[in-house]
Amino acid sequence: ASERNVLVAADHARRQSALVAYRHALPEDLVAEGERADIVLTLEVVEHVADVDLFLTSCAEMVKPGGLMFVATINRTMKAMALAIIGAEYVLRWLPRGTHQYERLVRPEEIETPLAASGMNVIDRTGVFYNPLQDQWNLSRDMDVNYMMLMERPKAS
Repeated sequence: ASERNVLVAADHARRQSALVAYRHALPEDLVAEGERADIVLTLEVVEHVADVDLFLTSCAEMVKPGGLMFVATINRTMKAMALAIIGAEYVLRWLPRGTHQYERLVRPEEIETPLAASGMNVIDRTGVFYNPLQDQWNLSRDMDVNYMMLMERPKAS
């Protein structure tokens, strides 16, 4: 995450009186500092990191027993190339051109494998699609483009 984005988010939270603390840091550095959380969100960031396995494993290490990790990203499929990259960036201009590179998109099994190895269990997975006629986003069984996963670290026994 860019420091600028973190500062913008922190300013927004402050103006909304939200009790959220933002830090510009790598997850592996937070793990080394002993940071732990009940919920870890990785929303639309996995497809932008240099080492997906290290990022996911570090994020999973921060999840306390009984805690949750939520991942939202874009699948590496030709359908995603057409809709999420060409459609969203070049046709609709929702995002700056070049925001996403096809080869950096992440398939669901590339999320699940390192997280399972880190002791996380999948609770739910779902696709997300945009309906232009209703101008709204909806959940879907189709995970070919945008998708989300909810993982849980089992409670300590």
